[in-house]
Amino acid sequence: MILILSIILALIIILGILIMNYIFNYNTIQALNIKINEAESIIDNELRKKYDLIIRSSTIINKLLKKEITYFKEINNIKSDNLSNFEFDRKISEGEQIIYKVKNDYHSLDDNEEFQDIYNSIKDCDEALEASKSFYNKYTTEINLILKKFPTNIIGKIHRIPLRNYFDGKNMFDDEIKDFKL
Repeated sequence: MILILSIILALIIILGILIMNYIFNYNTIQALNIKINEAESIIDNELRKKYDLIIRSSTIINKLLKKEITYFKEINNIKSDNLSNFEFDRKISEGEQIIYKVKNDYHSLDDNEEFQDIYNSIKDCDEALEASKSFYNKYTTEINLILKKFPTNIIGKIHRIPLRNYFDGKNMFDDEIKDFKL
């Protein structure tokens, strides 16, 4: 009788430890998911703000230079496209580079206060984006490492938690090398 009670007690203790381990690991995964989602939300807001600033600067550039830059026609249509944040970031980065080139080529833009304010706001957005991307990628690394280890890989499969891509849009777990943009 004492042997049976000892076995039952040992099983209850082992089961309790397994349940506590499960809860701890699940909560760790969820905490990382929350941090990643917060960073993604900040990135999304900053990308939208940067897009609006690029549109405003394109209006000023076209008005001041009395010259139509064709890329700005394309960027107006970006919002109607169904793009991920990765693709959206790459598209508006192209617009930002054009603004930098135009600013360097046409020094008359330096005298326009509204353009300078927009230009400085774009730089501020870039700082916030880089910080958020770094934060996002840091916690993406952590969650991916956790989801590859035992026993958290089982928890991830039970709850269908996928491995995350880094913000640059590169899938580190596929065989395609061409998605690495240098």
